[in-house]
Amino acid sequence: MRPPADPEARRRATHGRGISAEGLALLALMLKGYRPLARRFAAAGGEIDLIVRRGRTIAFVEVKARATLEAAATAIDARKRARLSRAARAWLARHPFAADATLRADAVFVAPRRWPRHLPDAFEIEGL
Repeated sequence: MRPPADPEARRRATHGRGISAEGLALLALMLKGYRPLARRFAAAGGEIDLIVRRGRTIAFVEVKARATLEAAATAIDARKRARLSRAARAWLARHPFAADATLRADAVFVAPRRWPRHLPDAFEIEGL
């Protein structure tokens, strides 16, 4: 399928695919026993796609959707990790109940016609 020529239409299509990928990632995580705390949390110049909890662990999750799972796995760069870390620190400042939880940054990779791949503790949260 050819991408739309109009940049605004392309942006809307990409946004829609991202929302769909986040929903699929959340479903996969819930089937593994996680419960959602937040979705698309934005603060301090950063964004976290999903924040989930299982037991005493809170995971800040970056969801990446690409044509293949391998391409998705390489899509989290240093800039994205820094933005997620800033947003995670802001979320923690607003939610003191999380102070005694185990915190980690996870990733979920999504590709067409494949079940999402969850990578726990995918990278370090900077500044914690």
